[in-house]
Amino acid sequence: MNKNNINNIIECLIYIMGYALILNIVALIFKNTIQIDNSYYGIWGIIASTVIYVLNKTIKPIIVRFTIPITALTLGIFYPFINVIILKIVDLLLLSHFTINGIIFACLAAILISVLNIILDDKIIKPIIRKGDNK
Repeated sequence: MNKNNINNIIECLIYIMGYALILNIVALIFKNTIQIDNSYYGIWGIIASTVIYVLNKTIKPIIVRFTIPITALTLGIFYPFINVIILKIVDLLLLSHFTINGIIFACLAAILISVLNIILDDKIIKPIIRKGDNK
């Protein structure tokens, strides 16, 4: 395995664990809005975060490209709704193990997830990848 593949695997695992942490924090804050099944030692949080990671890498760029005019007209305010769409797709895929109720608090949760994702990317993932590149 070369260094680039190892960095990609580490980045993937950090994102999935970060999403799992973020989802659990958001589920604690918005108890009636986002519910994650805690059976099987919290595996559904890991599965949900893995699905979110895969959707963010595959479907989200397509959705962003199609919604550029709406995002431009709203001066970027529409962008968190893309995360709501991703969360609703995860809700549909995982059925009763990951549930989102209501659109308003789902939007607030998506904004919180976006902010925490930016912090995770800037403060944890990029320094680890840079440190791995320097060796």
